[in-house]
Amino acid sequence: MLRGVRSSLRSKLLAAHLLVVVVGVVTLLLAMGLTATAVFDRLMADAMGPQMQAMGHIMTEDAGTAMGELTARAFRQAVATSLTWAASAASITAIVVSFFVSGRIARPVLRMALASRRIAAGRYAERVPAGGEDELGQLAASFNEMAGTLEDVERRRRELIGDVAHELRTPIANLQGYLEGLVDGVVQPSAETWSFLLGETGRLRRLVEDLQELSRAEARQLSINPEPIAPDRLLSLVMARLGPEFADKGLTLANTVGSRLPSVLADEDRVVQVLGNLLSNALRYTPKGGRVELFAERQESQIVFRVRDTGIGVAPENLPHLFERFYRTDRARTRAAGGYGVGLTIARALVEAMGGRIWAESPGPGHGSTFSFTLPLAR
Repeated sequence: MLRGVRSSLRSKLLAAHLLVVVVGVVTLLLAMGLTATAVFDRLMADAMGPQMQAMGHIMTEDAGTAMGELTARAFRQAVATSLTWAASAASITAIVVSFFVSGRIARPVLRMALASRRIAAGRYAERVPAGGEDELGQLAASFNEMAGTLEDVERRRRELIGDVAHELRTPIANLQGYLEGLVDGVVQPSAETWSFLLGETGRLRRLVEDLQELSRAEARQLSINPEPIAPDRLLSLVMARLGPEFADKGLTLANTVGSRLPSVLADEDRVVQVLGNLLSNALRYTPKGGRVELFAERQESQIVFRVRDTGIGVAPENLPHLFERFYRTDRARTRAAGGYGVGLTIARALVEAMGGRIWAESPGPGHGSTFSFTLPLAR
C-alpha cells in the first residue's frame, strides 16, 4: 500500500510538472505561429522599401515577391527547427528536474506514512526528521508532536493501571489477612479489630470516590454552576471547615484578603473543594508549629487565590509534575501520610473548568511552597 501511495504521489507531482511544460511549449508554438510571420513580413517590408526605391527598381516586382516568400519560408523553418530542439531540451530537463523534485517532496511523506503505521502498531517512540521551515517541515514537526502526545498518553495509561493496582493491593491485603485470621481463630474479634477493618474499607471507599471524581474531572464531566461569589466568603468557608484540624496539629492558619475585592464568577462548592485540597496538602506537609496563609488579591480581570505554607517545600524538578495523577514528591511516604496523589489533579481540573489556571511555586526543599490559582471576575 505504501508503495502505491509513493508512486501515486510521485506520479501526480511529475504529471503536474510535465503538464506545465506541455502547456508552456504549446503556448509558445501558438504564439510564434500567429505572430512571428506577420511581424517578420512587416519588418522586412519596412527595411527593403527604401532600398528598392534607391536601386531604381532594378529588381522586378515578381522577383521581389519571390525573394520575400523564400525568406519568409526560410525564417519559418529556422524558427520551427529551433523551437523543436529547444522544446525537446526543455522537456528532457524538466523531466529530470521534476523526477528529483517530486522525490524530495514524496520522500518525507513516505517516511511519515511508514512512521504512522509503526505508531498504529504501538511503537509510540517513532519520530521523523523535521528539517526546514516549509510546509513539509511544519507537517513533520506536527507529526512528531502528535507522536509525543500519544506516547505520553500511553505512558500515563500504564502508570494509572499500575498505580490503581498498587493503591488497591494494600487495603485488600490487610482485609484479607484479618478476615483469614478471624476465620482461623488467630485474630480475636474485638472493637479494635472491627475498627481496623472499618478503617480499611473506608480507605477503599475514599480511593474509589477519588478515582471516580478524577475520571469525571479528566473527562470534563464535572457539574459546574458558576455564580457571583465574594472572595472573602470563600476563604471564610474553607477556614471554618478546616480550621480545627490545623489547631489540633499546632499550625497557624491565617487569612489575608484584599480590601473591597470584586466577586468572582465560580461554583462556590467547587472553589471550596479546591481550597480544601490545597489546605489539606499544606496541612499534611507542614510540620508542627508552622504557618499556613490564605491570600486573595485582584490582578486585572481576575482574582488570584494563594495558599502559602512553611512546610517541607518542593524541589524545582518536581514542580511541573505536582498536578499529575498519583504523583508524590517522596515515593517513600505511606499513603496515610502522603495521600493518594489525586487531590491536586482534581483541583487543576476544577479550576480550569471554571475558566482559571493553577500553578505551584517553591524556593526549594525546606523553604515552604505556594499554590496559586485564578478565577475570572463576575461581570
